[in-house]
Amino acid sequence: MADLFAGFDPPPPDEAPGANAPLADRLRPRVLADVVGQEHVTGPDGAIGRMVAAGRLSSMILWGPPGTGKTTIARLLAATVDLRFVAISAVFSGVADLKKAFAEARDHARIGKRTLLFVDEIHRFNRAQQDGFLPYVEDGTVTLVGATTENPSFELNAAVLSRAQVLILHRLDAAALGQLLDRAEAVEGRSLPLTPAARDAIVASADGDGRFLLNQAETLFSVALDAPLDPAGLSSFLQRRVAVYDKDREGHYNLISALHKSIRGSDPQAALYYLARMLTAGEEPLFLLRRLTRAAVEDIGLADPQALVQCIAAKDTYDFLGSPEGELAIAQACLYLATAPKSNAAYKAQKAAWRSAKETGSLMPPQNILNAPTKLMKQIGYGAGYAYDHDAEDGFSGANYWPDELPPQTFYEPTERGFEKRLSERLAYWSQLRAERQG
Repeated sequence: MADLFAGFDPPPPDEAPGANAPLADRLRPRVLADVVGQEHVTGPDGAIGRMVAAGRLSSMILWGPPGTGKTTIARLLAATVDLRFVAISAVFSGVADLKKAFAEARDHARIGKRTLLFVDEIHRFNRAQQDGFLPYVEDGTVTLVGATTENPSFELNAAVLSRAQVLILHRLDAAALGQLLDRAEAVEGRSLPLTPAARDAIVASADGDGRFLLNQAETLFSVALDAPLDPAGLSSFLQRRVAVYDKDREGHYNLISALHKSIRGSDPQAALYYLARMLTAGEEPLFLLRRLTRAAVEDIGLADPQALVQCIAAKDTYDFLGSPEGELAIAQACLYLATAPKSNAAYKAQKAAWRSAKETGSLMPPQNILNAPTKLMKQIGYGAGYAYDHDAEDGFSGANYWPDELPPQTFYEPTERGFEKRLSERLAYWSQLRAERQG
């Protein structure tokens, strides 16, 4: 099994977990190079790789799905740059625990030992608790490494985000999950009792979660089987629906790509086929609903605004009915998307607007559209000359809403398809009025 274990640095015997330790613990990496699937941040050109090479860590937020290595990376970072490692969980910790952690970190800082404070599920702390980190991060008492499965933009204070770099961890792909199984087999000294198709199926069923995959593998290693399990036998053994793959080994990612592109290509028959392939193979319905919703906003957008409504309604219906009855709502949403007029104008507009926002920094809006809740703000011109559109002819003043330093930009250009044809006419009408009234 030596070649299966190539590139992995197992702990030496005197440091290795006991034989009764969970498989995931026995496989826990000892150096960053052993972490699989996150080379974009841990590799030499990644943000973490560069920090380690420089020997200095900045505070960071690790954002990614469960089982992608957030805790492991934090532990390895502390060891790599010789920081004291302290871990707390926002699920189980409160203000008293935070105060204790900060006090201990300050005591150790006085004797020259800095602390890496790892906060799991950091988004579960409320706004006031999150603000409590700031003075200790700013004065260097702790290097904060927060882990979250939720979008930091929505769940974390802007003040925290301004002092920490957000690093995105990817769900583990099939290659990374397969590497974990190779390592598990090397540690156990035997192969998993699975056929090649069942091995592919258990990788797909993990849905990018390495910890879940290793727990499933440990269950398989714990029993004696007369013959390797096929996908059906594996599903029955684990009491979990497992995706079945045909002889061409088309897996999870190939099928979801085929579903999305069939919708984009307005082929409802093919889209329904791939949806059925995934649902009957045991794919999680909510995963499919998330992808359908993405297709609604990326590939249809305002050409048919009801596409998004259909997807959210399908999600609510599935939550209400469950399987198998609720799967009909998923099929209906899929057919609606595939037969809807297509436009990626909103998607392109979003990309262009985000790019412009990053390039132009913090330009102030024109003073006439600034709110003036105080006397001072009114005195310095906030809100002066604002044209209330409802008082204007046609409910349209034609005023300028762009920063003085930035000429008007065009991000959204509707197509001539579906509802966007009406939007295109509306925008052209407003453009003509604006030119006349500003002129």
